[in-house]
Amino acid sequence: MSLIEPPSKGSEATGRASPSWREAPQTHLASGPEWGEARVTYRPATEEYEYEVVEPALSETEAATLHSVLDRLIDELPTGVGPHPEARRRVFRPLALACIRSVAPALSAEAGTRLAYYLERDTLGYGPIDVPMNDPAVEDISCDGAGIPIYVHHRARGSIRTTVRFPTALELDRFVVWLAQRSGRHLSAASPMLEAALPEGARLYATLGTFVTSRGSSFTIRRFRERPLTPVDLIGLGTLAAEPMAYLWLAVESGRSGMICGGTASGKTTTLNALLSFVPPEMKIVSIEDTREIRLPHENWVALVTRSGVGRTNPTTGKPPGEVDMFDLLSTALRQRPQYLTVGEVRGPEAYIVFQAMATGKTCLTTFHAEDVEAMVHRMENPPISLPRALFSALGFVVLQRQIQLGEDHARRVHAITEVVGLDSDTGELITNAAYVWDAGADRFHSTGQSYVLDRIARERNQALADVERELARRAELLELLGVRSDRSSPERPFTYPEFGQAIAQYYRDPIGALAHARAAVERVDRADPPLGPAT
Repeated sequence: MSLIEPPSKGSEATGRASPSWREAPQTHLASGPEWGEARVTYRPATEEYEYEVVEPALSETEAATLHSVLDRLIDELPTGVGPHPEARRRVFRPLALACIRSVAPALSAEAGTRLAYYLERDTLGYGPIDVPMNDPAVEDISCDGAGIPIYVHHRARGSIRTTVRFPTALELDRFVVWLAQRSGRHLSAASPMLEAALPEGARLYATLGTFVTSRGSSFTIRRFRERPLTPVDLIGLGTLAAEPMAYLWLAVESGRSGMICGGTASGKTTTLNALLSFVPPEMKIVSIEDTREIRLPHENWVALVTRSGVGRTNPTTGKPPGEVDMFDLLSTALRQRPQYLTVGEVRGPEAYIVFQAMATGKTCLTTFHAEDVEAMVHRMENPPISLPRALFSALGFVVLQRQIQLGEDHARRVHAITEVVGLDSDTGELITNAAYVWDAGADRFHSTGQSYVLDRIARERNQALADVERELARRAELLELLGVRSDRSSPERPFTYPEFGQAIAQYYRDPIGALAHARAAVERVDRADPPLGPAT
């Protein structure tokens, strides 16, 4: 039986245009297998955007045939095909069409294709949310209850309502149980809440029934890009400029610990992942996360993930059997002697161990929910973290990031890079210095002209500050060249994360040669396809 009834002919989901809506500017189209499509529309009556999912409509006869074919297909599906989606589709499609011909030989080829779409959607895909799950512009998918429209967080439009909803509580209950099973976990009355990872790596939060939510079952799926964003990508998107990015490169390479702070959906983990690409390739990295999000090009990298326990809580340990939490992973990580330790997000007492590791010389990079340095210190000093203020001096820099509105679109910006200078011996207050700030009016980044981090790097390298500043300029130029080369040589396929990692590794081996190579590459691209300019 399908996860949700497909639209019948004549319903709103046929995608027929009506005077009540118009297609939004810069509409993003996303196609699912064969038929599924999404479009962002603007409804003047409500002055709201809407994410419309358009799927093929079925007649009553076709809908009844779909259920019969699905029941038969489930019995005939082979096992051991493997997890790769394309391999599974190659096996599934001929089998689905054969079942359709067997159950309904008189069905037209076009109707058979429509049925095959729903069969694939409901078995290999994600049922009614398959189209947004395949849309690269969708970051989050959220369902708050039966009969309530599903919402998506669109990269350009922010949070918008969709045309998809679960008509009944029973259908939604079945769907969240199915999502849990797909993630290798389970939901029940005894355990009605779930945090897990779907096979594609998306993060799933789900609740079952009315045990913990008054509106019934719910779920939120946080999706991540298939291709992690590189520092060059962030520069191209305007999240940060080349010079402050080169500053962070120097800071990370020199072993300065850092924290990326911001609100929800401000892009903290994306920036953290990008900064980790600056770690020298031979250094050992250990990452610790609740759900796997960090992806690195480094070989010398151990990726640790927490695990939930099963059964009753042990009164001695305070945990159910089999649970592996942040404390366990941090203890394991420190015994492995990593040069770089990264924690996806610190939220509780594990922050104490992270700052202790910083104080002992480990370079730690992590994210934290706070809008500014003052809020970060306040949250850290109070329960449940209760961090002594003296440990803050181990922190080198804080990147402050937020989500902003640019016209009708949403964007992310680093609005300040703040250095932690130390503690005032008289007042005990934290001394900070803003190295770079973002000018919201001009949408530009400015250096304040004073950097204690660069001063320390110069002393550690036994160099003049001017030499370090020249190195900063060289790295900023390299990042700009890599961005130009990526955009002009192949706009549809920019640098992949491993390719960017190789470029950084080459710079570590031969800085002057790598910079010359990047300049020559841009010149070759310009000769082959010169940028458009005024006619002479």
